[in-house]
Amino acid sequence: MAISSEVDQVRKGVQPAAWTRAGELLLKAPAVFTVGAGRSGLALQMAAMRFMHLGLSTHVVGETTAPAIGPGDVLVAASGSGTTSRVVRAAETARSQGANVVALTTAPESALAKAATEILVIPAADKQDFDGTTSAQYAGSLFEQSVLLLTDALFHALWRSSGTQARELWRLHANLE
Repeated sequence: MAISSEVDQVRKGVQPAAWTRAGELLLKAPAVFTVGAGRSGLALQMAAMRFMHLGLSTHVVGETTAPAIGPGDVLVAASGSGTTSRVVRAAETARSQGANVVALTTAPESALAKAATEILVIPAADKQDFDGTTSAQYAGSLFEQSVLLLTDALFHALWRSSGTQARELWRLHANLE
């Protein structure tokens, strides 16, 4: 019960208008890239799959087939602290190439947030909340869970607004499994 209660508190604290703007950026982008480290990165890999199901040209940073990012593209970057060096460097590079950056973070004043076009503040504990003041869970679990659930919610909203049937999305699902 504690985990679902914490996730519900995060949900209540997000700013829907920022998520709507992020969705608009994704839909008009020539390509969408995702980057994160550890479990946040894994959650964004799941988001990348859903963005691909929407028909968006989607890439995971670090994969051998990921092309260069360019003007108008979007980098979706997650770091609870907003200071993960790999993620911040990717965001700064993306901006220098004319791309937009959607930052998912707990820290709206962080280096990642400063590099962002749109900041999606997730009011959750980062991995160094050792005193459990924001979450009883260990090492940023609440942030990582929230990244997954909130990007799934974003996908769901974009899918429903598109009017596309589930059968149409399925045609893009991996078939070499």
